[in-house]
Amino acid sequence: MQLDFSTLAPQDAYRWLTSTVTPRPIAWVSTCSSGGVSNLAPFSFFQVISSEPPTLLINVGLKNGQPKDTARNAQETGELVVQLVSAEQAEAMNASAAALAHGLSEFEHCGIASEPSRLVAVPRVIGAPVAFECRVAQILPYPAQSPNCQLIFAEVLMAHIDDAVLDKRGRVDAARLDLVGRLGGAAYSYTRERFEMQRP
Repeated sequence: MQLDFSTLAPQDAYRWLTSTVTPRPIAWVSTCSSGGVSNLAPFSFFQVISSEPPTLLINVGLKNGQPKDTARNAQETGELVVQLVSAEQAEAMNASAAALAHGLSEFEHCGIASEPSRLVAVPRVIGAPVAFECRVAQILPYPAQSPNCQLIFAEVLMAHIDDAVLDKRGRVDAARLDLVGRLGGAAYSYTRERFEMQRP
């Protein structure tokens, strides 16, 4: 099969991309509005893109042509926290994807416990195996001519890593990390199954 993406409707292109580029890590992003209302939402168009400076990239789609609360809050305050999702937190993450009215907090609506961050004024998810406190480096509408999303470049200021996922050397043990990844449609995966290869 060959697909000419120039002939595909956007929804079809989305289905093909999300069902083949898998598994995708999930950024569980918390933000606060300038008025202090917290927000929490998951995004699977997400990746680390630089180690110097340490930077994450999150794609936040527009909703009816308008910025979602995550992008709006990040623009207003310049801060966000990116959590990684453990298998234990998969249901809570999924619940936080619900479309709530502007100004409602997913933390409160979904009963997700939070705690203060150290360097940013954005709450963190209690129990997240990894949480990155970030400042907004740049927000880029994409594509430039007719944007349908906003790319958030988030510079990592501090990481909170649960000691329970570390090995005896103090390094992350993938078996203990046990994250959730996104596949196509409603499918997800765990990071329990893995193998090692040495680069030549």
